[in-house]
Amino acid sequence: MTVAGERWWSPWRDVDGTTILHVDLAPDDARERRAAALLDDDEAARLGRILSARRRREFVLCRAALRVVLAERLGCAARRLSFGYGEHGKPFVEMDGRRADAGFNVSHSGRHGLIALAAHDALGVDLEERVPRQDLDGIGSLVYGPAERRALARADGPEKVHLFYRLWSMKEALIKAVGAGFSLNPSAFEVPEPMLRGGRSGRFRFPHAPSESWRLLDLGGEGFAAALAYRMRVPDRSGA
Repeated sequence: MTVAGERWWSPWRDVDGTTILHVDLAPDDARERRAAALLDDDEAARLGRILSARRRREFVLCRAALRVVLAERLGCAARRLSFGYGEHGKPFVEMDGRRADAGFNVSHSGRHGLIALAAHDALGVDLEERVPRQDLDGIGSLVYGPAERRALARADGPEKVHLFYRLWSMKEALIKAVGAGFSLNPSAFEVPEPMLRGGRSGRFRFPHAPSESWRLLDLGGEGFAAALAYRMRVPDRSGA
């Protein structure tokens, strides 16, 4: 099946060797049917088990787009691709049953999705639609560290909503990059202090793994909060 002229995804950012695509998740029955036709049997069965119309739309549109763009990057037919999952649920792509040399990460919220593509899989992307909540400080007490909670307490009104989702997108991108899932308590680490003050990028180390450095980027804008995290490469000092 061709998707020429029917694509619901488009280039969004190119950042430090990572290509990020935006996926349009606006309701569109015809588009969702075209996307469903691109899924394999396992994915189609998974789609059938999703009861929420919104979650069905998020899954089918993002997964179909991911299949197409990965097949293009790997130079193969989309039907040759399948997906495996790491210990904590982070997905990876396989071609003909073998793990392929392509990294990706996906996030979606509301009417927007992001797909990050790189040559390695040590990356995480997160997108959060800013939905006003009644108790941001209460929720923040469960997921944010002391300095983050103090910053949230000082904010008010739209500024508080903006900060809450900005912080969450950055922390979630880091959790997804390391592939720890819910095994990593988000309140056990904080975003780099310069980013807490509004900086758009920073270097980060997890307290439980201080030998690894990560780059964290705030990519949010007016439409939604978003962040990218990836592991920094150690320079080759062998002289080779």
